[in-house]
Amino acid sequence: MPQQPPIRSTPTRPSRPDASMSLLTNVMDHSLDDGYAEAAARKKAAGDGGLPKTLRAKLGLAVGLVLAALVVTVGAAQARVAAPVVAKERQELIDRIDRESDTADKLEESVDKLRDDVGTRQREALKESGDSGQADLVDILSGAAEVHGPGVKLVVNDAKEATTGGDGNPRETSGFSDTGRVRDRDMQRVVNGLWESGAEAISINGQRLTALSAIRAAGDAILVDNKPLVPPYTVLAVGDGQRLSTKFQNSADGLYLHALQENYGIRTAISVEDDLRLPAAPSVIVRTAEPRTEKGTS
Repeated sequence: MPQQPPIRSTPTRPSRPDASMSLLTNVMDHSLDDGYAEAAARKKAAGDGGLPKTLRAKLGLAVGLVLAALVVTVGAAQARVAAPVVAKERQELIDRIDRESDTADKLEESVDKLRDDVGTRQREALKESGDSGQADLVDILSGAAEVHGPGVKLVVNDAKEATTGGDGNPRETSGFSDTGRVRDRDMQRVVNGLWESGAEAISINGQRLTALSAIRAAGDAILVDNKPLVPPYTVLAVGDGQRLSTKFQNSADGLYLHALQENYGIRTAISVEDDLRLPAAPSVIVRTAEPRTEKGTS
């Protein structure tokens, strides 16, 4: 009769879930290397806790701590003493900037008044020098007088995601500038296209254009007669409204503006207006040309 295996009275202990990961278990349970553990034990047995034992070493440590605390205290005290002085100097600079800004505003108002006075005297001189109707026409064409009448209103604005850099899809040398931003040459083409389409008077953001006006750039700003403008750029053009609008949009410059809108997201809106009012250009010097006749020599 075969012998039966003995039956255990206690159940077998279940194995750990991580029994197959003995290496990782050993690393987690004994994170300190045996050599380091042995060295730490010897050091502890020798009574060496890492702190200085001699009186000289203790005095050195104390002096170092005192010097460190002294440096921190002196630095904090100096910062506390200097803070009111810095705040006072800052406030003085702010007050000075405010005073100079007020002075500049007053000077600018004075310049505008003098320009208006000069323009009034010029118009009076033109009327006294010849035919009144001819003088009025010269005033309008030269920009020396205010004008109003039907025309078109054109608003040009930067793209919503305009960037200042030229790395992302630049407009390079094809007549375009950096993507998304309206540039001075863009406005030059818009204005030239309106003149060519029959505009009789044009202004940009309230700045009346004349035959001597210049549209230039200073950094990212557009200057009209040396005055910086900010977008959106509102262009008012007096003329035959519907005809002016249609002719401009079908012109090369109008198509150029449409390309800016389609390719670079520059926002434009044009509308026909029944009555536009354009201010006079400041400090306009009106010059009239006369035919030169040369007498033949006998």
